[in-house]
Amino acid sequence: MIFCIFSFNRGPFLRNCVRSIEQCRPDARILVFDDDSSDAETLAVLKEIEKAHRVVTPDKAGSTKHGGLYDNMQSAIEILRDEPLVCFLQDDTQVVRPILDREIDSLRRLFAETPTLGFVQPCFLRASAKNRRPFKSTDDQSTELLYRENRGQSAGVHYSDLLITSPARLLKSGWQFQSSEPDNDRQANSLFGPMPYLYSPFAMWLPNVPAYRGKRKTWALKRAEAKIQCGFYPYRIWSEQQSEAFLNRPAGELPIAEDYLACDAEAPPTPWRYTPLSGQRWLKHLNSIELFFFRHFGKK
Repeated sequence: MIFCIFSFNRGPFLRNCVRSIEQCRPDARILVFDDDSSDAETLAVLKEIEKAHRVVTPDKAGSTKHGGLYDNMQSAIEILRDEPLVCFLQDDTQVVRPILDREIDSLRRLFAETPTLGFVQPCFLRASAKNRRPFKSTDDQSTELLYRENRGQSAGVHYSDLLITSPARLLKSGWQFQSSEPDNDRQANSLFGPMPYLYSPFAMWLPNVPAYRGKRKTWALKRAEAKIQCGFYPYRIWSEQQSEAFLNRPAGELPIAEDYLACDAEAPPTPWRYTPLSGQRWLKHLNSIELFFFRHFGKK
């Protein structure tokens, strides 16, 4: 399985993501797709990574909300069209445990035996999944899976930006990455079945990550980041024995990140937040108002 990391102006986070893959899957091939980073530290990290792995940069920087993320994801499946499986991660994520050979074999069988399968989600669940986002399990597949109940969510039932997929299958279906997660979820719904989540995932977003360097921040976003103590909080990587124990845990134990993962040194306050404005309603509204005035009345 090939790993693709999509990056922009988060040098220390990108280095951590690459090193986590190197440690947890030493034989893995890694490609970094960078969205024309301008931050000096990130550029230095990219040069460092390029000594061992391929770094792909775009012809021009993206201008949509997610930058050139989806153009880069499309480039990735076209470059890797002959590879059986690819895993897409982003610079603010990491692999948290050794990935065993039998897990890769199970994923290959899963795609081979399920022609309607487009994507598999490889990440731990957020704490909110315990109550607000129920998951159901199935035992009729070649690997243990969870499915998110469809309650009209904008994304996450058929598609996630963090994924495992077969490039050839996507290209054969006419797949073209759209400019948002909800748009991609709708496209996935029209082409494939529901997206399973691994019952024993191996990756996760880092908690309480600040916005990328160089991003124009509203007062509300700055306040939200300070309030939840945004920073760099990499996870402690498990031993192979811990990974085996996790794979063999009893059925019915949801893989909630806060229940299983620990940060390597200092940890942010709980509950962990994966976007600075989540759970901070008034700051989220104020951020939207500030952005509206910036878009319509020019630079501050």
